[in-house]
Amino acid sequence: MKDAEGQDEAKEPLEAPGLDLASRLTLEHHQSLKLWLRMLSCTVRIENEIRTRLRATFGITLPRFDLMAQLERHPEGMRMGELSKRMMVTGGNVTGITDQLEREKLVQRVPDPSDRRAWAVRLTPAGRTAFADMAAVHERWIDEILADIPAEDKSALIGILTSMKGRLRIDDGR
Repeated sequence: MKDAEGQDEAKEPLEAPGLDLASRLTLEHHQSLKLWLRMLSCTVRIENEIRTRLRATFGITLPRFDLMAQLERHPEGMRMGELSKRMMVTGGNVTGITDQLEREKLVQRVPDPSDRRAWAVRLTPAGRTAFADMAAVHERWIDEILADIPAEDKSALIGILTSMKGRLRIDDGR
């Protein structure tokens, strides 16, 4: 498609090359793809910054932080399969992360009260304290990273993304 000056606008990038995942989009891409890549590029940028800060400040990886966050919401503990499902990683990954956190005495494996053949994982008192400290700092980081976005835009985005989540054509059991 040509613009008013006869230039081929369908092949022009929407932003300077190399900026992020969405920067390689051209006007010929579908709107849904543009939306997906824009959301993904924002998520990746924030996630990378949080990974770096968690490692530098607490010496912990984002997956370990995420596992502890899941357990913090379930003080009675969670089975490994449920952790795997909620974190969207393989059981092997959850086992490896749990093993590391258990060696550091931040989590413990306990018999599952609903099935004596199974085990659950829960935070230890030291794990609860460590996670509470990390979570408070993590929340400040997120506030800092998103500080330049006006509150009304945040509210609007939350509303739009909530609506979008409910309309996605994905059969994931949720």
